[in-house]
Amino acid sequence: MLENQRHLFQLSDEAIYLNCAYMSPQLKCVEAAGAHALVQKNQPNRIKPSDFFEPLERLKVSFAELIQASDPERIAVMPSVSYGMATVARNAPIKAGQNIVVAADQFPSNYYAWERLARERSALLRVVAAPEAGERTEAWNEALLAAIQEDTALVALGHVHWADGSLFDLKAIRARSQAVGAWLVIDGTQSVGALPFDVQEIQPDALVCAGYKWLMGPYGITLAYFGPALDGGVPLEENWINRLHSDDFRGLVNYQSAYRPAANRYCMGEQSNFLLVPMMEAALSQLLAWGVPNIQAYCKQIGEKSLAELSELGVTLAPAHRRAHHLVGLRLGAGFDELRLQQALSEQGVVVSVRGNAIRVAPNVYNSAADFEQLVYCIRQAKLG
Repeated sequence: MLENQRHLFQLSDEAIYLNCAYMSPQLKCVEAAGAHALVQKNQPNRIKPSDFFEPLERLKVSFAELIQASDPERIAVMPSVSYGMATVARNAPIKAGQNIVVAADQFPSNYYAWERLARERSALLRVVAAPEAGERTEAWNEALLAAIQEDTALVALGHVHWADGSLFDLKAIRARSQAVGAWLVIDGTQSVGALPFDVQEIQPDALVCAGYKWLMGPYGITLAYFGPALDGGVPLEENWINRLHSDDFRGLVNYQSAYRPAANRYCMGEQSNFLLVPMMEAALSQLLAWGVPNIQAYCKQIGEKSLAELSELGVTLAPAHRRAHHLVGLRLGAGFDELRLQQALSEQGVVVSVRGNAIRVAPNVYNSAADFEQLVYCIRQAKLG
């Protein structure tokens, strides 16, 4: 079992930061990698052609290991989730009259691309809300499965809902989407790095993950997995590195019609970013050293007792077996005073997010059970009566 890892982060002693879903604090090793990379360009004569490729290959190997992908060539380096979703949308085989299924209120970068695609192809965007009746997460999964029908061409959602941590049953959703011949596209930004994900088990057609949250990396770099359905597709841009034999600088004038294998064609221009790539590589190395299952178990351990207390206090949250433990949504209802809660959180230095009508609590390995106890204290101060 992991112990508290706060000493490895650049995080002030005063902050009770339960907000990794907003962005992670910086690992000291990531800061060091960035500082070292920053000064490298002072001596450009020391930057070799191999430096455009070898760090990228190591990064792809690390991310492939993190998500249990057998082939690192299926990993693409991108600037953002929206770039990844636009790439999928450009290649998705959607016809007029078909539909695209999404979960309601999911992150905009995993909505706008599908809204536009549906409009351009005369398809229907089928937005599935969480039902009012029944246990929320179970009912939502049932509603999503029911929405995937013979005329569904693509399903796009997260592993957990970004606003409240609702855990989606991706194995069942993948089985249903495969049965009707629909693509499955996952935004893993709020899960990969803290919740185990196995591409060989889930078999998504695409998985896209921003680097600055649970992957512990810098802002401005995203990692994506593209399955066989996207082999041979059309990229958003024609980047020189993505072409075959691009490592031969002398031969770059000999233009190539062929791309490098698998997902390489989808990588962004200037993907060799000499600052962000080593920072992201350092972050993934630390995640792999900890082990993602251990991170999830640690988050469960430190929050279990306090979340049970909140449930007894009248706070609504998903049962433990239907939620991810690194991202939990709390709904307070009419029995609590929101202004009193905001004041208590501010006074105690407890940092969480509000998304929709849920308080989003997002711990990681730098948090402790005492941090959750402070959160409980704040919510008790907001209890009416």
